[in-house]
Amino acid sequence: MKRKLLFGERMLYGDGKGPFNIVIPFKIRGEIKEDDLRFALFKIQKKHPWLTAAIRFDEDKRPWFVTNLTEVFKIPIRIVERLSDEHWEQESTAEWKTLFDASTAPLCRITWIKGNQVSEILMVYHHCLCDGTAALSILTELLQLLDDPDTDIGKEIPIMGVKDVIPAKVLNSYHSRIKNGLIGKIATLALWMIPIKKVAVERKKDFMIRWKFDQEFTTDIIKFCKANQFTVNTLLSAAVLTAFKAVRKEKAFNKISLPVDIRNFNPIIKKDHIFAFGLMIVLSLLPEKDFLENVKTLQKEVNDKSAKLNPYSLMMMMEACHPALKNFTNFLKYGKSSNDCMFSNLGKIDIPHQYQHFEIESIYSPSVMGPLGNTTTMIASTYRNQMDFTFVASEGYLPFVEAEAIKQQVISILKSQIVQPIEVLSAIA
Repeated sequence: MKRKLLFGERMLYGDGKGPFNIVIPFKIRGEIKEDDLRFALFKIQKKHPWLTAAIRFDEDKRPWFVTNLTEVFKIPIRIVERLSDEHWEQESTAEWKTLFDASTAPLCRITWIKGNQVSEILMVYHHCLCDGTAALSILTELLQLLDDPDTDIGKEIPIMGVKDVIPAKVLNSYHSRIKNGLIGKIATLALWMIPIKKVAVERKKDFMIRWKFDQEFTTDIIKFCKANQFTVNTLLSAAVLTAFKAVRKEKAFNKISLPVDIRNFNPIIKKDHIFAFGLMIVLSLLPEKDFLENVKTLQKEVNDKSAKLNPYSLMMMMEACHPALKNFTNFLKYGKSSNDCMFSNLGKIDIPHQYQHFEIESIYSPSVMGPLGNTTTMIASTYRNQMDFTFVASEGYLPFVEAEAIKQQVISILKSQIVQPIEVLSAIA
């Protein structure tokens, strides 16, 4: 089984010489057997064909996913002795830098920080293979199989190309093909003409900062958002933008990019589909408004921009841009940064924590590090009613001391907006 990489997948894969890795960490309490873990991964590979795929290049240097069903083509497991509660963070940053050899091994691997009754397990993927939704779906399957090896996790019908994710009526529409093909060609021409410097920003040291809110404050955040009729995602976006402005002042761009799960718009793509195509919206604050007014304005903007997203047209346009892939990659890699960070809120992770043979104590927000320009990324998620944050960046784009200050600002902004109003309401009651 094989298929060509789509434009977005090719962009993330690049030339294969630079890692672009997602790390999904979780903490498990209880005894796990290595044989059980290997068998669970074997069954997961049986379900998902692209987890058995290498990447091969054809005579035109176009990359293909090509499955390898031999017994030796397994998801590798690296086991290290657990030295502390923070050891997994060191292993995560090491995994960012560890290249996948996509010619000889799957684009997924496991690092097991093994302790006595407590372990952390890192699921690591190349970003060209899947997004966060798919990775969490696979994590769900892994835990089910670790608890009961006989669990039936089904069989994925893999995505074999754009024909499997774009309805035939749209894909075969003459108007759609002409319009999106023309826009794609115009974009290709523009990318050829834009002058790009050939020296990338020196990234310097990559780093990760983490924090978590307790159950009480997480619940207060959710109640506050419901009472004010905006989403947690919009509140957090406003807090992040405000924090960057407070810390970086004139260096702040007042702009963050928010990934949007394509599955929200395209029911053809299921949660457990191995797929890595994302949509994006960009948000900025209005300086003349106060914080709460800004959140409400941003919510309207999110709603309006989300309603206008067209995943089918975007995908068709991008597929017309394959000739300009190198120019587009160079634009991202060498172009001047224009946004503060990528911010992604995965929301509530609906994975059980109590199993027959073990307990999942924490599922930490993923981290991702790649070679395409500004690496500054903040990812939030909520598990067991605790909101968790992972903030990654590189010193060349954002100094560590400023990142620490931004973290403290985000916490302070949220507490000032949420804790005080709730205390006032309680006093009145």
